Amino acid sequence: MKALVLSSGGVDSTTALGLAVKKYGKENVIALSVSYGQKHDKEIRAAIAVAEYYGVEQLFLDLSKIFQYSNCSLLQQSAEEIPEASYAEQISQTEGEKPVSTYVPFRNGLFLSSAASIALSKECEVICYGAHADDSAGFAYPDCSPVFNNAMNEAIWEGSGHQLRVEAPFVNVTKAEVVRMGLELQVPYELTWSCYEGSEKPCGRCGTCIDRAAAFQANHVADPALR
Repeated sequence: MKALVLSSGGVDSTTALGLAVKKYGKENVIALSVSYGQKHDKEIRAAIAVAEYYGVEQLFLDLSKIFQYSNCSLLQQSAEEIPEASYAEQISQTEGEKPVSTYVPFRNGLFLSSAASIALSKECEVICYGAHADDSAGFAYPDCSPVFNNAMNEAIWEGSGHQLRVEAPFVNVTKAEVVRMGLELQVPYELTWSCYEGSEKPCGRCGTCIDRAAAFQANHVADPALR
C-alpha cells in the first residue's frame, strides 16, 4: 500500500510522516508540501530536511493564488499581526464561536482535495495528515475536527471510486500525545519548524510556539529544535 502524507515541516505532520514510514515503509510513502502564501518559507525548508531524513519522495504544490483574497494573519498580503497568545487564550476571546485569526480559510479542505488528485495519479491508497484534537478545540481550526475529517474521508472515498481514503491518526488526541508517539518513533523534531514568524529562531510567543513548548514539557523532555 502507498501513502501520501501532507508534510508541512511541523511537529504534527512530521510525526504523521514518521508513523506512515513505519507502517508502510519509506519506499511506499510520498511527502506532499504545500505553499499557501505564508509569510516565510522556513516550514517548507524544514519539510525538505524531514523528507531527506526519511528518504522519501517529496512533491511540492503552490496554492497561494487561492488564498490571495484572505486577510489571515499568516499570509504575505495580510497587515494583521500574528497573535502572541496561546490558542486557549485566543479561543476565550472568540468565545469558541469562530476560528482564530491564524485560520487559513478551508486550508485543510483544499490541501486534502488537491492531495487526492495527486495521490490517485501516484497510485496511492491513503492520504495522511496531522490534524489533532487541540487544533479543533473551541472551533479554533474547524478543518481539523473529527466531523470534518470524517466528511472529507467520505467525500474522497466516494469521489475516488473507493480507491482512496484519508487517515488522521491524531484527530482524537492532544498535541502532547502526538509528541509522545513521535518520541517513541524517534521522529527528528530537531529538523522541524513550527513558529509562525520567520526569524532565525522561534519567537516563543505565537500560539503554535506556546502549544509546542507545552507539548514537550508535558512529556518532560526539552524541545530538540531549541538545543
